[in-house]
Amino acid sequence: MQTEQANVEYFFRLLYDLFHGLQGGTGFDAWWVLLHQIWYWIIGISYTLSALGFFLIVYETMQLFELRKREEEYYSTLLVAPQAADSGSARWQHIQSLMEEESPSAWREAITEADIMLDDVLTERGLPGDTLGEKLKAGDFRTLNDAWEAHKVRNQIAHEGSLFDLTDTLARRTIQRYESVFREFGAI
Repeated sequence: MQTEQANVEYFFRLLYDLFHGLQGGTGFDAWWVLLHQIWYWIIGISYTLSALGFFLIVYETMQLFELRKREEEYYSTLLVAPQAADSGSARWQHIQSLMEEESPSAWREAITEADIMLDDVLTERGLPGDTLGEKLKAGDFRTLNDAWEAHKVRNQIAHEGSLFDLTDTLARRTIQRYESVFREFGAI
């Protein structure tokens, strides 16, 4: 019986019998046999496609893990450019030039840049933590309060954006707090 199910000639014979009548059978029997044959073909094709799909998923998953391993190796290797003697000073000069503008958007950018610089300074000093807030919690230095207050202003800028009313006085006071921290660490 199994060889008849896979036999293409048998399938076409069933089609012929369906339209020209079976010898000794009714039209309903022919339809029933035809539906069974079609169903067996559908099942066979489905199993084949499922097996191919399964192997494709396994192969792609292995490729994904290999890619992630290569990405981890690539991104875990820090490429540190040789630092010029003035690299901190150049960043600080850029921040100060932003503060000299009469634009609150420039002041927001200056505070954001100073916060990034603070994060870099604390990372270089080996403070643990993924975020600046975590590093400040782990920190114990003289200007820690200034760092917290400046970081709080940066957070307000980040969360409220242009809706945050940044005055000239608040911006200058915040930059002075960053400056005191940078001076303590010798970053500027």
